[in-house]
Amino acid sequence: MTLIPIFFFVQFIEIPAFVFLGFWVLIQLLIGAFSMNMGSLSGGVAWWAHIGGFIAGALLVFIFKKREKNMPKQYADEYRPW
Repeated sequence: MTLIPIFFFVQFIEIPAFVFLGFWVLIQLLIGAFSMNMGSLSGGVAWWAHIGGFIAGALLVFIFKKREKNMPKQYADEYRPW
């Protein structure tokens, strides 16, 4: 659920996570790029750190992903939808 303010109207809508993350990365890139022009007034390091952390996390998901065939079931009635 995401809060969308449009002037005086406020609405909650449901959007997929990848849409929200794409919007978030775009905002981080834009603000990071604009902060480079600010000189010493704005550091801008945090914006690039967020982007780097997002990229590192996205890559590490594939490295640390658990494979179903290597995982023994702990309980007889264990349900795994994935």
